[in-house]
Amino acid sequence: MFSSKIKPHEPEAPTAPPFESPVHATIAPLAEPRPSPSPIPAAKPKPAASVLSSDLTIQGNVLTSGDIQIEGIVEGDIRAHTLVVGETATVKGEVIAEEVVVHGRVAGRLRGLKVRLSTSARCEGDIVHKTIAIESGAHFEGSVQRHDDPIGKGKESGRASGASTPAMTAAE
Repeated sequence: MFSSKIKPHEPEAPTAPPFESPVHATIAPLAEPRPSPSPIPAAKPKPAASVLSSDLTIQGNVLTSGDIQIEGIVEGDIRAHTLVVGETATVKGEVIAEEVVVHGRVAGRLRGLKVRLSTSARCEGDIVHKTIAIESGAHFEGSVQRHDDPIGKGKESGRASGASTPAMTAAE
């Protein structure tokens, strides 16, 4: 009823292993690495955030191009890419970062593209921002001003054009 073209006792024709196939021999030279005239540097992994622990007090400015989380006390200005002020932290000075998240206390001017004051935040000072979020329960005393370039990447240093404070005018 069923017919089979291959007889069970006849050996099948031998096949060449894949590595001896002419197709593989043609592809193998293409797999060799070719030197590039201008090598593209590999992307560096983003380093972990630096953490200033709760038993640490810094008197002076803090400057980093990376992320920083503060749990202790900083008496000075802070400039970072991302800044997280922990619940036990106190910052007395100006804060400039692309992203600022405050859970603790900040006494000074805050400048950031994205600023978020959590429920436990206590801020005393002006905030210059591009976007801001203030959670219910946060304590804030100061003014809030929206600016397209709050961290001063352009010509202005974060002030809105035409705006100046009396202290700035007297110092100039």
